Amino acid sequence: MSGIVWALLGAAAAVILAGCGSAYGVGVAGQAASGVVTEDPSKFAKVLIMQLLPGTQGIYGLLVAFLTLSKIGILGGGAADISVAPGLLIFAACLPIGIVGLVSGMHQGRTSVAAIGIVAKKPDQFGKAMLFPAMVETYAILALLISILAVSGIQV
Repeated sequence: MSGIVWALLGAAAAVILAGCGSAYGVGVAGQAASGVVTEDPSKFAKVLIMQLLPGTQGIYGLLVAFLTLSKIGILGGGAADISVAPGLLIFAACLPIGIVGLVSGMHQGRTSVAAIGIVAKKPDQFGKAMLFPAMVETYAILALLISILAVSGIQV
């Protein structure tokens, strides 16, 4: 396989894996939020914020994919002629956000479900409840940073 194929596989992995984590996380949090809103529609805004938190991993994967596609010239109008070594490096550079995005998105969704449970019983504890899923976000941000720095630092 050529280097461009490896680089494209890296961009795809970042989007697919992180997107799957976010889809799962937003899905399970949405199920919990729906139950709360059924009982008390006034809590809609609070539980919606909790549901949206796991969606960021998919955005991070998309950001790394755009950076990758731009780097290899796909978004600039003409694909660069990339040898296998830089293509593999780009593939590897996309994996942190892909893998961490998958895992953290799923766990952030589960943590959001628990936080939605807090809001359901004690709406005044929203700020404290939001800290739990936000802590999971930290690791997605670290993986995003590593992927961005790694993709940016590779010479093509």
